[in-house]
Amino acid sequence: MGGLYGRPFFVATPPPPPPRAIVYIDGFNFYYGELKNTPYKWLDIQAMAERLRNAEDVVLVRYFTSFVMGPSAALQSDYVQALASLPRVRVQLGRFKNKTITCVNEACTFTGNRRFTGVEEKRTDVAIGVAMVDDAYQDRCDRLILISGDSDLVPAVRLVRRQFPQRQVIVYVPGQRGTAQDGERRADELRQVASDARPFPPALLRHCQLTEEVTLPGGYVVRRPAKWR
Repeated sequence: MGGLYGRPFFVATPPPPPPRAIVYIDGFNFYYGELKNTPYKWLDIQAMAERLRNAEDVVLVRYFTSFVMGPSAALQSDYVQALASLPRVRVQLGRFKNKTITCVNEACTFTGNRRFTGVEEKRTDVAIGVAMVDDAYQDRCDRLILISGDSDLVPAVRLVRRQFPQRQVIVYVPGQRGTAQDGERRADELRQVASDARPFPPALLRHCQLTEEVTLPGGYVVRRPAKWR
């Protein structure tokens, strides 16, 4: 192309846009792996996701959890409402269901009824898997970032990688720290089917806290619980 005095000039080609990423957080898996017994429970998961994947455009953060029962229910409700006010966060709720558990500990010497009632979270792993497949199918992202160590998600990860080989599924395993020896915490099966897998970096948590008070769209203010400081 001709320029001044017949000299050629060149138009710089703009750099390609960063890859689009969606982050999927398995709420209870993440809580027990990283947040329990820390002062970082009032976590801004949008800021955390953006720091975690700072070379990508984090278009959405999907947070999957269920409401607990008991004294912590009100605290969790406030926290979930605070998260839902973040522009790129979508909260999806499962539920707890009562189940009968039989004690099979051979070292236990109790001679009475060895069956007791407990609870288990339902629907979360299915909800995460469905969301991942749908987001890939709808071309909402280039990379799917999964924060979980749950092996129940292996089929969904395998399906996404097989059906959409151009997309990457990157797994962060909560609580691994690179030292755990048990296969569940190392998430061996999940690591094997992912495009890449690594321990979650806990140093991020202290830098990604919500403000002490969060004003919701209706004007209602939720505050960081004192016991979460």
